[in-house]
Amino acid sequence: MGQRMTDLGLQGHVVLVTGGARGVGAGICSVLADLGAIPIACARRPPDDPARVAGAEFVTCDVRDPDAVGAMVADIVDRHGRLDAVVNNAGGAPFAPAADASPNFHRKIVELNLLAPLVVAQAARRVMAEQPDGGSIVNVSSVSGHRPSPGTAGYGAAKAGLDNLTGSLAVEWAPTVRVNSVVAGPVETEQSILHYGDEEGVASVGRTIPMGRMAVPTDVGNAVAFLISPLAAYITGACLTVHGGGERPAFLDAGTTDNRMENHTP
Repeated sequence: MGQRMTDLGLQGHVVLVTGGARGVGAGICSVLADLGAIPIACARRPPDDPARVAGAEFVTCDVRDPDAVGAMVADIVDRHGRLDAVVNNAGGAPFAPAADASPNFHRKIVELNLLAPLVVAQAARRVMAEQPDGGSIVNVSSVSGHRPSPGTAGYGAAKAGLDNLTGSLAVEWAPTVRVNSVVAGPVETEQSILHYGDEEGVASVGRTIPMGRMAVPTDVGNAVAFLISPLAAYITGACLTVHGGGERPAFLDAGTTDNRMENHTP
């Protein structure tokens, strides 16, 4: 028997989810649809598997293009009459050592992971500021912005900037528009093997996390749903960490003292 979804007061809420065609974005859309919201999945290309975004509308847009973003938001408002929330989920980066990556590569990474969410947030805020109930924006960030990110240095720096941007926008746009971020740890998606090698690599990473597994997309979706819901009406400028307890400190395995957690009882 599946888990029964709680009513979070999102029935009929119009929610734009960038990067919503696959991976974490598809999981967010799935959670929102189950809660009665109207998720609108945005991506540059249609989903490979439409079943992943069942219950969501799909629109094509390059979120790095301010004109395209403005037209997309205007179209959503024309069709639905409002825009209640935005989830800035589009992002990511391939592995590339910082010493070898070109300036253009780093520019594109920062553009997608930091500047594009600002462009989308600005367009959404113009609509939300005129709505009686305002609106909510959630930026999907990463633990890579809070610790060293070797191999994805530009991505980590952009995500750090995104969390800082979250706080700044929350102050500037309160009380009409709430702005928060979800700081996600490793998430198992259809692309996980590109980062971790194979299924055993994914499982091995999961075993390093206190909760014993990597997150799944709906774990992030549940956090997003809470932050855009009326339950979070007084929460803005917050960074909600969703990482299963984080990464096990290396010193626990490097030291010679028997310091395994199971040896320490209350």
